[in-house]
Amino acid sequence: MNKKALLIFGIGLAVTFLIFSYLRKDDPRLYHITGQTMGTIIYNVKYVGQEIEDLDADIAKELVAFNQSLSTYIPTSEISILNKEGQFTFQSDFFLPILQKSREIYESTYRTFDPSIGPLVQAWGFGPDKNIPNIDSAAVDSLKQIIGYDQVSFDEKAIQMPKNFQLDFSAIAKGYAVDAVGGLLEAKGLKNYLVEIGGEVRCRGNNSEEKSWSLGIEDPTVNQDEQRLMAIVRLRDKSLATSGNYRNYYEKDGKIHAHIIDPRTGYTANHNLLSASVFAEDCMSADAYATAFMVLGMEQSQQIIEGRNIDAILLYRSEDGQVKSYVSEGIRPFLEMNKAE
Repeated sequence: MNKKALLIFGIGLAVTFLIFSYLRKDDPRLYHITGQTMGTIIYNVKYVGQEIEDLDADIAKELVAFNQSLSTYIPTSEISILNKEGQFTFQSDFFLPILQKSREIYESTYRTFDPSIGPLVQAWGFGPDKNIPNIDSAAVDSLKQIIGYDQVSFDEKAIQMPKNFQLDFSAIAKGYAVDAVGGLLEAKGLKNYLVEIGGEVRCRGNNSEEKSWSLGIEDPTVNQDEQRLMAIVRLRDKSLATSGNYRNYYEKDGKIHAHIIDPRTGYTANHNLLSASVFAEDCMSADAYATAFMVLGMEQSQQIIEGRNIDAILLYRSEDGQVKSYVSEGIRPFLEMNKAE
């Protein structure tokens, strides 16, 4: 081959390489964005598609705005102002949807999902102060007089509460934040993604292998500093939230106090249900139902699951001390249990 032919061949090879590289640049790829929100909670966003410029900054900005609306840890947030003044005209788009969803689930869970339990949350040491409390039955009875979400009134513009009422959306906020980030991704044209904030997850479409997203569910029987999976579930176009008494608790006078509080009694919930993992279209609903189930326990949770066609996994300790599971029919084909029977 002469020099001219070699030159033409080399140019052709270079052009082919450039075209191939350009085409590969536009091929869908898996991208991963991570950060921190709500204090120390880590979030993970994975999406399949073309790279979107400044998406990480847009997600961080969305979560800052979310916290400025709904975080009780921020003195200038919308919810902090509401809790101080007892009434409030909405400033952001975040407030009304969470009020509406909370009312829906409050009414469908025998009023056990109640965002007005803020005073009890604080009194039992699970609020922003995190102090181990010194609370007695008289204090509990007194606080129960300023609790009841049915006494909170709101419309599309404003909210009003009775005197001394406090709202706390910590049992639903992570799920709602997941939905908010998911909505942001969809507004940018993404159809295949996973959003996870503090263990609450929303999946849409497929992963980078064009398969359902695989998620792990933690084993609630291991020590707090350990991590082990109880089950693996494959999800597409679903959300997952898990609630349990096995991570957020303290011990006082030889008794364990878990962060799940029963608004009907005013005391922390105490039964054999170890964790509740709930599957729903939106993560806000899954988060709220998971919390309510941890208040209700096995029997009533099962009734709601089967009566409302909700998918869930309930992990509980039987009378003989064994860890067992209740799995709803709809989720069984997508689930692989590692331990519970």
